[in-house]
Amino acid sequence: MSHRDFTIYPAIDVRDGHVVRLRQGDYAQETRYADDPHAVAQTYAAAGAGWLHLVDLDAARSGGYTLDSILLQIKATTPLRIQTGGGVRSERDVQRLLDAGADRVVVGSLAVRESDRVGRWIAEFGEDRIVVALDTRLNSDGRWQLPVHGWTQVDSHESAIELDDLLQHYVSCGLVHLLCTDIARDGMLAGPNFDLYDRIRAVAPSLAIQASGGVRDSRDVDEARVAGCAGVVLGRALLEGSLQLSEVLEC
Repeated sequence: MSHRDFTIYPAIDVRDGHVVRLRQGDYAQETRYADDPHAVAQTYAAAGAGWLHLVDLDAARSGGYTLDSILLQIKATTPLRIQTGGGVRSERDVQRLLDAGADRVVVGSLAVRESDRVGRWIAEFGEDRIVVALDTRLNSDGRWQLPVHGWTQVDSHESAIELDDLLQHYVSCGLVHLLCTDIARDGMLAGPNFDLYDRIRAVAPSLAIQASGGVRDSRDVDEARVAGCAGVVLGRALLEGSLQLSEVLEC
């Protein structure tokens, strides 16, 4: 399978109506950057972005996607294609986001807890409409584990769910788009974990990987492309100005 051209995904994480970033997924370690997600999206569109990664952090924790109006507003006023998620729990949720203008729906924790169900959604809605987002951490045995109930909550069954097994499942279901984050790198500006993406490509070479977590500068973006990723998600580096979107898009 041949992947599409390398894609830059500027990210907007929204909590309580504000653009924020969390450190390692910890809601107690929040930095607020802007009060108007729509204005930030317009800035990214003006810089030449083709895609936007939009996350409802409130819904990711408590369920019930709340960014419908923001999604509609961005779609109405920019040419951006949008992949969005947070709190997606059912087929109805997926359809609702697609109806609101989402180009792809991102499914996170449910993709770990109910993988058979999410696997069926790929067939139901189409392989280009679903992004599975897997957040993983390396355990002391050198295995990549998948937290079941969020990054900061310890789960007694966590050790039973491993990245390699879940990748094989989703490949068999026809998954194309995988967003994968090393929890230890997210929001830390420490660079993505390219060893993780090498591992994924070895286990599941058919997947179009979106690198996420820790991107610092244009060199990290270049390395993601050279490493065979299909795209990269840019968060804190854009918001803090260490990375200029227009520059990486030109490259």
